[in-house]
Amino acid sequence: MYDRNNTHILVYVIVGIIALLVGKIVAWMNIRLPEEKKICSKEFFTFNKKGLEKNYICMLIMLVLYLALLYQFGIGKTWMQNLDLIKFMLLMPMLVSSFMIDLKHRIIPNRLNLTIFEVGLIFTFIYGIHNINVAKDMLLGMLTGVGIFGAITLLGGLIAGKEAMGLGDVKFMGAIGLYFGVSTIAQISLLAFFVGAIVSIIVLLVRNLILKSDDEYMPFGPFLVIGAIACTFLPANTVFVLFMAMCKGISDKLLSIL
Repeated sequence: MYDRNNTHILVYVIVGIIALLVGKIVAWMNIRLPEEKKICSKEFFTFNKKGLEKNYICMLIMLVLYLALLYQFGIGKTWMQNLDLIKFMLLMPMLVSSFMIDLKHRIIPNRLNLTIFEVGLIFTFIYGIHNINVAKDMLLGMLTGVGIFGAITLLGGLIAGKEAMGLGDVKFMGAIGLYFGVSTIAQISLLAFFVGAIVSIIVLLVRNLILKSDDEYMPFGPFLVIGAIACTFLPANTVFVLFMAMCKGISDKLLSIL
């Protein structure tokens, strides 16, 4: 991380313009990927002309995320010093697309997971050239992500007789593990389960009591994305510290009652 105050305002303007263009691409991905159609197509330019008003939400999200990334990491003097910034600037559009597609279609497309994985491998190789320990941590992050959610899926199938976690989520966590490493991928999992539990309870209550709907399915991918984006900007081990503090508070409360 570098001195944020040294980043020229013109850099923010340039990154903001790039973010708006990337937002258009994300909106295009959200349409094409679920239909298993090519992303690189001349139809993209027609889409931009006719459907500009439909892109605003993606453009705004990417603008906020890119400017936040620039503020978080700053601009270093060498290409290697900017590798974290570049890595997350490539990851964020894919995270946003994963969130929106899973929320709407209840699936994270294999092509998207594969692209996240392939880009992650490239960065793992680049980091490994300069520091093999960083590359090892990234690979262990991939294995940890697959291990945690693969185990949940397997146990859910054995105990409940159905998938407790979609395979798309398992692939997704393995892929983004390459970007975050062991410790952070564990924090992403913890945060996702915590936020997912709270939101799921609220949504299910609304569905059952107000909407009178018996649909109990809740895609978990969006919570994983929320956890990944949050842990990108939070200081190291913040989630662990907050979780331990919460557990301590609960245990102290129970002891005082007993």
